[in-house]
Amino acid sequence: MNSLSNHLQRLRYGVLGSALLALLAAPAVQAASSTPPSLFVQAQSWVEVAPDKATLNARLWENTPAVSSLEETDSDALSEARERLENRASQLIEAMEAIGIEQRAINAGSLNVYPDRVAGPRNESGEHDTLTRTRLERPFSVELTELDQLGEVFDALISAGVNALDGVQFDLQDRDAATDEALSKALEKARHKAELMASTLDTELGHVQRIEETQSPIFQPRMMAMRAESDAMGSGSASDYRPGTIRIDAEVNVQWLLKAQDAQDHPDRAEAAQE
Repeated sequence: MNSLSNHLQRLRYGVLGSALLALLAAPAVQAASSTPPSLFVQAQSWVEVAPDKATLNARLWENTPAVSSLEETDSDALSEARERLENRASQLIEAMEAIGIEQRAINAGSLNVYPDRVAGPRNESGEHDTLTRTRLERPFSVELTELDQLGEVFDALISAGVNALDGVQFDLQDRDAATDEALSKALEKARHKAELMASTLDTELGHVQRIEETQSPIFQPRMMAMRAESDAMGSGSASDYRPGTIRIDAEVNVQWLLKAQDAQDHPDRAEAAQE
């Protein structure tokens, strides 16, 4: 008798437990079934913009006489090298201003001083002695917002006797406008793709549910290598160069809700569902 009672009690608990689990699961099933359908789209786009700004980089330097590594550079030699360098720097700035470059567009960097080792004459063993000299160097940069002046500036730098041209960096005066355009194009492409997919699948787009910028617009100034020693530059001119374009990429993810289609819009589907 006790065994039968225990069995009935376990059966009753089992039925109650199953009913409780069904009640708990019902809202989750109902919520899952009521989740509106959505459409997820990923899009990438870019813009190519002609640069309207250029920065030309150059260097001037002077060397002291080379001496044995066991000797120290004479202070008078350092002073003379620095004086020669400062005179050349002044002449360079004057040459830039003479062709119409404003003073604020010319950036003369600070003086750099460092040792420079060179090969000396052969010794009795037939090997080259190592000599040391001191190099005094000043970097210069010229910023242009009129790219037509690039050739004239290039020629003026050569005439002023710069020791090296380290290249030209092409840029945009208004980066924000270009990056905004790239982002707008990515969003427009995402909408176009979503509308195409929805139309093909015979549905309509609803409200935007989520927008994510997966890649911020990447802006990279375009570099033009022009490095050359002054004695090997020849008579070339920067007017032979073309700045090309700067490409800016952007990428987005967008999720739309899809509008529900009722039975009045598709009576054939409603009849099929009833069957």
